[in-house]
Amino acid sequence: MMKTVATVALLHLCFCATAPVSGSDSTETALTPSPGDIALLPCYTVGNVTPTVTTWMKNGREVIRGGASSPDPSPADQRLSVLHDGSLNIRGVIPGDDGTYLCSSILPGNIIFHARVLLQVTSGPENVSVSVSPATALANGTLTVTQGSSVSFNCSGSSYPSQELTWAFSGASSSNMSLASTSGPWLNYRIEDIQPSAQGVYTCRAHNPVSHQAVNKSTQLLVYHAPDRHPECMWAPAQDPSHIHFNCTWFGAYPTPTLRWGEDQGDQDAGWKGHIYASEETDSLSVMLNRSVLSDGETLRCMAQHPALAPGTEKSCWFPLKRPYPDGEPMATALEGTDITLTCTEAVSIPPANTTWRKGLQQEDIIPGSKYVLSEEGPVFKLTILNISKDDEGVYFCRSENPLAICVLEVYLTVKTSSAYTGAIIGIFIAALIVGSAAVVAKTIYSSRHRICLGDGFGHMEEDRGDVLSLVESDDEQLFQDTVPRLPPVTNGRHTTLVQIHRIPSSDHEDVETSDTSPQQQEDTVQTEEPADLVTF
Repeated sequence: MMKTVATVALLHLCFCATAPVSGSDSTETALTPSPGDIALLPCYTVGNVTPTVTTWMKNGREVIRGGASSPDPSPADQRLSVLHDGSLNIRGVIPGDDGTYLCSSILPGNIIFHARVLLQVTSGPENVSVSVSPATALANGTLTVTQGSSVSFNCSGSSYPSQELTWAFSGASSSNMSLASTSGPWLNYRIEDIQPSAQGVYTCRAHNPVSHQAVNKSTQLLVYHAPDRHPECMWAPAQDPSHIHFNCTWFGAYPTPTLRWGEDQGDQDAGWKGHIYASEETDSLSVMLNRSVLSDGETLRCMAQHPALAPGTEKSCWFPLKRPYPDGEPMATALEGTDITLTCTEAVSIPPANTTWRKGLQQEDIIPGSKYVLSEEGPVFKLTILNISKDDEGVYFCRSENPLAICVLEVYLTVKTSSAYTGAIIGIFIAALIVGSAAVVAKTIYSSRHRICLGDGFGHMEEDRGDVLSLVESDDEQLFQDTVPRLPPVTNGRHTTLVQIHRIPSSDHEDVETSDTSPQQQEDTVQTEEPADLVTF
């Protein structure tokens, strides 16, 4: 009797403890099985009392009933079944099974217990994949793009319910920065004119908001870039003048470029046809060359190769090598005791030549001092010799040397003494004196030509012919009145006389002219006015 009372009291205590729970909707359980899983939806979870009958309803509609007193147990092949404790067992969950399930269990004593279960069928994220285009994949899976190109980032996956996709970026300047996000099966993100700052790790995160499962897919992206400028070519002299350092630099490229020094003998677009002196993956390449491998007119080129450069757009710098050519006057003359400057010009050599002045057949170095002054004005090299003496006479050399060759200009200096110039000055003075005297005499003769009697010595000057002039007193006019006709007297009282010139042939032509005398005896009549005592020719 005592034992029965204790049992009833314990059951009553349990019923009292579960009553508040059964009447409260807060006792809700959430399950998130995946398709194909077995889902067990709990009902009465207080104590170990077995419900008599349990009814499961979904969205207000009864889906199954069962329990200890149920006359029809669930068939073995049915997906849904009610267990002895009132739990709902669902085998092979499918997406259509999700929803809100309400459990009603009748306990002994007609006590009803209620429970709510939220069933959400979830799947994924799965089959998450990313792609970057256009991009080139390296052997380790890293993707590369070229600076300035447009790049598309695509992420896709499957999930139930719909997933959340997010693109994130981690680089040198930022960490886990969100770029774009959406809810759906795919997400596309695009970068126009990509720059080196966009180099880093790109991550696509697919997140299921129900199951809170997430899948991350990452890829590393490298942005290849190269400077727009050409490499810089430089040279530096070596300790041995027949050697030279050539250096080529091309900074700012990623990844490290390949530099190459070589002899360019062909068309650059058709490929390198000359000899390669050095090639290395570096941004600074030096090479030392000597005179034995260099030649005049050769083009020495440094070419930069880089994956960011399109084919046929290689960057390069070059030197057209030229031997020296010192130019100047090969002869010079100076007066003893004066100063003279010898000049030499060298402006064509590549690399630039070292130009110096030397003296004598042994080409001795000229040391600047009180005797010699050396100066440079761009490509012009000058040697000034002070207070020249006879000892300074000789050959001087303008010597130019670069790694290709040594070339010299010979200048011979002649030193004149003051005595040598004295004789020349005297000779010039005498010649000038003779010329001046002859000019004075000629001028005098010309001005006095009407008062000079031409004798036999001058009688043959004009084609060996002469004129005979006769002097006659004016009072003896009667003597020649038959020969010289008189002109009528003039009113001023002066007499007028005719002058007759008779051409007498020379002895050399006498026989010829005798046969024909009429041209030689032609008379010229000139009318003049003279005083009474007139000398008539």
